[in-house]
Amino acid sequence: MAVTAKRMLLELFTAAGPGEAPASVLVQAAALLHLSETNVRVTLARLVASGTLELTGRGMYRLGVDAQALTRQVTSWRELEKQLRKWDGGWACVHLGGLGRTDRSALRRRERALRLLGFRALAPALEVRPDNIEGGVPVLRERLQALGLDEEALVLRADELDPRAEARARALWDGRRLTAGYRSTRERIDRWLVAAQDLTPQVAAREAFMFGGEVLRQILFDPRLPEPLVDVAERRAMVEAAKRLDTYGRRLWQRLFGMAHGLVVTTEGQHEHVH
Repeated sequence: MAVTAKRMLLELFTAAGPGEAPASVLVQAAALLHLSETNVRVTLARLVASGTLELTGRGMYRLGVDAQALTRQVTSWRELEKQLRKWDGGWACVHLGGLGRTDRSALRRRERALRLLGFRALAPALEVRPDNIEGGVPVLRERLQALGLDEEALVLRADELDPRAEARARALWDGRRLTAGYRSTRERIDRWLVAAQDLTPQVAAREAFMFGGEVLRQILFDPRLPEPLVDVAERRAMVEAAKRLDTYGRRLWQRLFGMAHGLVVTTEGQHEHVH
């Protein structure tokens, strides 16, 4: 994915959380990614106008209130396994029947919320996932609504699907492909961290930004499936490797710009749908 001023700014602010950043530092960081000062300042003004960012003082910016729900979802990746529980075979379900389909913005928010939390369509207007999120359906309902699911959507639990429906539900995800992806990403991270020792800080910081975004997209949209649908140990090993990359990237960005940028990703499409 090409780096745009919007992507860069949103990723940096999401990494900083509630912290502020001066425009002068953001311009310096943009130069590292071959983005012009004019581009950055115009984008800052647009993000403030949309409510995505807030201007807190002369040349000082921070994330707006409306961005906080997605930010919490994005930055919770380090605690991924702690957010899960042993699967007892039940299914969390979202019934979408009766919801409007003419509001494109609402449709995009709905779809994004469902995908971020790993739901897949089992039948028309029925999305499901294993009920292995800590806190169960009440927590899922709250998180889905915070991310944009319509409050009218029914979020419930289903037990004892008939054998054919159970088989279809389990086949909604390619567990082997997901597990292979965990292993491949972990190996790539380990190789990059070795190779980065021979790079200049500027080149390493730029590569950490790009590679980190790629890794985080994988983690962010991972469905967080339980055993036996995926190899949980491989996913856990990938996340641990991602933490090492995150720490390395944050140190680089702190050294160069006085602000952290670790593994944070908020894609162009997601932000357009949220804000």
